[in-house]
Amino acid sequence: MASKLTGTVALVTGASSGIGAATARWLAEDGASVALVARRKDRLDTLAAEIEQAGGTALAIAADITDRLQAEAAVQQVIERYGRLDTLVNNAGLMLLGPVEGADADEWDRMIAVNVQGLLYTTRAALPHLLKAADDSPRRVADIVNVGSYAGRVASRGFGVYNATKFGVHAFTESLRQEVTQRHVRVGVVEPGAVDSELGSHNKPEVRGEIIDPFYDGTEVLAPEDIADGVAYMVTRPRHAAVGELWIMPTEQA
Repeated sequence: MASKLTGTVALVTGASSGIGAATARWLAEDGASVALVARRKDRLDTLAAEIEQAGGTALAIAADITDRLQAEAAVQQVIERYGRLDTLVNNAGLMLLGPVEGADADEWDRMIAVNVQGLLYTTRAALPHLLKAADDSPRRVADIVNVGSYAGRVASRGFGVYNATKFGVHAFTESLRQEVTQRHVRVGVVEPGAVDSELGSHNKPEVRGEIIDPFYDGTEVLAPEDIADGVAYMVTRPRHAAVGELWIMPTEQA
């Protein structure tokens, strides 16, 4: 029996580690050809080789999606290689925490660029191809999955600007869903709680010591594969079923 995604093409941003890498592996195991997009080409090459050795198909594309032209070029490379695009997973993200008072505005700019602008640029470039796939592919459906966060549902002290970006991702997801769902492009958001990834490692030592490390030291958090499993569930539903929102939390996280 053919895998659920055989013959389809998926693009995953932020694919060099964590949730992105796990999702790429999962989709490849389900039969999709996977385009891996991130800035760290060496990691992408390693992951692509791993997928290929396991019998899958992968394309490594080094790109900074906060640059609109690079985001557009990444999508175009996928089309030139495979001739189609069926699934977009907007996973690239940055979490820099801390109080608003005395905050580093450059950190705000970086988060907004990755979490919001990069997602918008990639979605804009991919959408015409996804609409075409939904219209004329054998499955007659296409998918956009945006990786949001529990921080897009609940605001917390010290998370202010990160909260703002993830609330924005959730709002954009729902607006776009309403635009294209009747054309069978399903748009959904997966909302992870705490995940064992490098997301928190980019914070300043004082932020890690006060906010991040104490929580992780006392909580059994999710694995990236837990989120990849959720993404795969969303994009493998039958054509008539759409998962608009999937909230996945560690059992111990209140």
